[in-house]
Amino acid sequence: MSDQQRVVYVVSDSVGETAELVVRAASSQFNGGDIEIRRIPYVTDTETIEEVVQAAKEENALIAFTLVVPELQQRLIDEATEKQVIYVDIMGPMIDGMASLYKHVPKHKPGLIHKLDEDYFRKVEAIEFAVKYDDGKDPRGLLNADVILIGVSRTSKTPLSMYLAHKRYKVANVPLVPEVEPPDELFQVPPYHIIGLTIDPKQLNSIRMERLKSLGLNSEANYASMERILEELDYAERVMRRLRCTMINVSKKAVEETANLILDILRKRGLIR
Repeated sequence: MSDQQRVVYVVSDSVGETAELVVRAASSQFNGGDIEIRRIPYVTDTETIEEVVQAAKEENALIAFTLVVPELQQRLIDEATEKQVIYVDIMGPMIDGMASLYKHVPKHKPGLIHKLDEDYFRKVEAIEFAVKYDDGKDPRGLLNADVILIGVSRTSKTPLSMYLAHKRYKVANVPLVPEVEPPDELFQVPPYHIIGLTIDPKQLNSIRMERLKSLGLNSEANYASMERILEELDYAERVMRRLRCTMINVSKKAVEETANLILDILRKRGLIR
């Protein structure tokens, strides 16, 4: 089988993402990870297990599984042992270790890691919202956002949007550029929903120069010139004052720190809990 692509069956009583990630990480250590992964998700019966083991035997394949129901685990192990199929229990040893740590038995309930409850769906919806309305792509989204971030380029608008989206808040962001008039929708939104991001000119100059270098461009381009930066910041401040929105200086602040400031502001305004 030296010239044939290796096959791994990923068997799970949930989605099977965990097992597939582990298989791919391990296979990358062998000739660049040339492997075919066949995921068998939501396994709840022994018949499916028997079929997969038989298929793995015929193809000389390996089985990696994340079955948390003991009866299904044991059936796969018994079948694989009988048919001399190589298998790897990915979750079992970790669950056993956790059982010793917590001093009680696990729930043995499939899919808890991706429990599709209301909270999960809100997070997915918020992330999709942030992606759709990132960088002023569609100003119509501004009217439905929990919070709108505005500022010049490289003031962490997108990272902040994604961070807050993972906290289940719908965030849109709009870049402020002197040559482009802000969308009308921005002026239709109550100012307490808008956060203006400002930054020290010298820090922005440094950030933009590094950005240009990473793109292989000339660091002396107008994008990173101090004259251009001062013009943009002055314009952005005028827009923010027109909007009467709260302004946060993000200089020397990590994304998490700025995000927590924004969340505190929204809580005090009663916009979030």
